[in-house]
This record gives sequence, structure tokens and C-alpha cells, in this order.
Amino acid sequence: MSMFKQRRHREIPQLNMASMPDLIFTVLFFFMIVTHMRSVPVKVKHQVPAGTSLTKLANNQVVTYIYIGKPLGAADGQTVVQLNDKIVDVAMIDDYLSELRRQLGNEDADRMVVSLKVDKDTEMGLVSDVKQALRRANVTRVHYSAIETRDNNQ
Repeated sequence: MSMFKQRRHREIPQLNMASMPDLIFTVLFFFMIVTHMRSVPVKVKHQVPAGTSLTKLANNQVVTYIYIGKPLGAADGQTVVQLNDKIVDVAMIDDYLSELRRQLGNEDADRMVVSLKVDKDTEMGLVSDVKQALRRANVTRVHYSAIETRDNNQ
């Protein structure tokens, strides 16, 4: 007989799955909080132009989107301006944005950015009118949306 004890065959313990539902709900809750869902339905057709040198908007900015294009579902219509979920006249833009800046407060009003999503076939006269309304509303930060294309000359 040997001086060493014979080892018994041990089984590997099962993985404890008791905390798995807690982890799943925590991850689900996290993604529900940080995901930004579009709450404004787009009512105008806008095919943004292409550009080669683009930058993204920062997450800490207060962004208001203005869509400019032809109404969806209309075969032949005039170009319209959509602000939030309403089709508006250009004259209403400065009043709406001035009121929005007042509601935001000083710190958020300084971070406010207006992003123009303009259809590439829109006449520049309407875009100029919208820019004049933004000036009257004291909006100094305006971004134009575009899709990125590669520059073949580089």
C-alpha cells in the first residue's frame, strides 16, 4: 500500500446561471437609455449632396433638424420646409427657433446647432431665405448634411 491516498474522480462544477437574467436586463436597460430614436417623421424627400471633407456633429450639442425638399407622395409639388414634424413657412422659422433658445437656457442655447438637410435639387433662393431666418433667430451654428464620397484625385 502506498503512503499517498488515492484521489477520487472529481466532477467539474456546473456554471451558476442565477445572475444571468440580471445581466441581460442590465444590458438591455443600458441600450434603451443610450439609444437615440428618431421621433420626428420625415415628410419631405431629401437626397443630400455628396462631399469629400465631412465632420460629424458632437454628441453634446443640442441639434434641431430642418428638412428642405419636395413633399413625400406628391408627384409634382413645390419645395417645402419641415421643422420638427410640421411643414412650415420660412417666416415661422425664426419665431420657433427664438422660442426654443429661450426655453433651453443659456448653457444649452450656446450649444444649439441647426442641421440643414436639403435636397440636392432645391433652389438656392429658398436655402438663402432659411439662412436669413436663422440669422434673425440668432442661430450662429449651422451645419449642412451630406454623404461622404471618396476623392479620386488623392
